[in-house]
Amino acid sequence: MRMLINSPETVVADALRGMAAAHPELDVDVERRIVLRRDAREGGRVGLVSGGGSGHEPLHGGFVGHGMLSAACPGEVFTSPVPDQMLRAAAAVDAGQGVLFVVKNYTGDVLNFEMAAELAEEEGLRIERVLVNDDVAVAGSPAERRGTGATLFVEKIAGAAAEEGAPLERVAAIARRVAGSSRSFGVALSACTTPAKGSPTFDLPEGELELGIGIHGEPGRERRPMVPAREIARLAVDAVLAEPAEAGPADGPVLALVNGMGATPLLELYGFHAEVAAVLAERGVPVARALVGNYVTSLDMAGCSVTLCRADEELLRLWDAPVQTAALRWGR
Repeated sequence: MRMLINSPETVVADALRGMAAAHPELDVDVERRIVLRRDAREGGRVGLVSGGGSGHEPLHGGFVGHGMLSAACPGEVFTSPVPDQMLRAAAAVDAGQGVLFVVKNYTGDVLNFEMAAELAEEEGLRIERVLVNDDVAVAGSPAERRGTGATLFVEKIAGAAAEEGAPLERVAAIARRVAGSSRSFGVALSACTTPAKGSPTFDLPEGELELGIGIHGEPGRERRPMVPAREIARLAVDAVLAEPAEAGPADGPVLALVNGMGATPLLELYGFHAEVAAVLAERGVPVARALVGNYVTSLDMAGCSVTLCRADEELLRLWDAPVQTAALRWGR
């Protein structure tokens, strides 16, 4: 195993120390595992808190700042943060207007955020929760879908609404609309390697690709021989479009995210986006905005995911609103 780390036991703490050194505008509590926006309580805005296992960087800590999250709670690698982290984060960012928890649909995240919400409400905080479950690769009911790339859309758009001063109920409603309007599908060209395990999380032979992978090193739902990017893009886009969104205009434009899984260079991601855009044009789906890069990753996995969000004028306006975080910034 060759990794640029000191040890598997300290990898998360070391990364948080590095984030603190690189971004003095953030308040990084390494011991309690919380990344805070320093001005979170200023302006009397709704607080946004999210979190999850480490290994998906820049999600979530890289999205703390103006126009996005108020705080993020990193767990150990691919492991949910604990309720005490979310409770401390909620208390730290509450400015009297309540706090929205953004939760990816994984059992540990759901249970721990639910417990944290109950504890926070016992302490007098107003809490709303939104569940992100956009991964169409998971067969079964919508309740079983995993939360993946749409988490970025929810955090950005809900964060913009909070920045404008929208009340908690409105911010939560917008967040749920974004989650319901978004669908994702991921593809792997290699498995990821966790620091603790030191070997790939699943075996993927040379010359094959895995369709429908998760962001925690889960294998996909189908394995095929490697094909050109245009064919992979067609598979991914068709899988996303095959499951209609629960919200948003059915024939409206989309926000499109081509997200690298951690080890795929931008040269490949932009080429892949060209193929995604071509397939969407064939399908008569206009792309209103596009984002390409590594945003919701799976350590060193090679591959990418495609997320589409059906967007109306309000969601596009909130997407375009200024944001300034470690990993996402425009308009300021």
